[in-house]
Amino acid sequence: MDNIGIGLELLVVGMCTVFVILIIVIWGGKLLINIVNKIAPEEAVAPKKAQKAAPLAAIDTTTMAVLEEAVSKITAGKGRIASVRKV
Repeated sequence: MDNIGIGLELLVVGMCTVFVILIIVIWGGKLLINIVNKIAPEEAVAPKKAQKAAPLAAIDTTTMAVLEEAVSKITAGKGRIASVRKV
């Protein structure tokens, strides 16, 4: 019976120790994040310019016909090509 009491005591002490260490790690991480953000704030990134789509006239007529046929078949005649650009 004495061994069960020692075992439970070790269990409680071990779990409390792990809990305290995890709390210290979490607080330390938050403190480190705050310090780094104050010392070296994140730089603003300029937005990328949008690429302009190629006009429909710049596409070969055969290629355009194939694209229109594929879109028509896939969308059952309800879809249309708004722009074409090379990716």
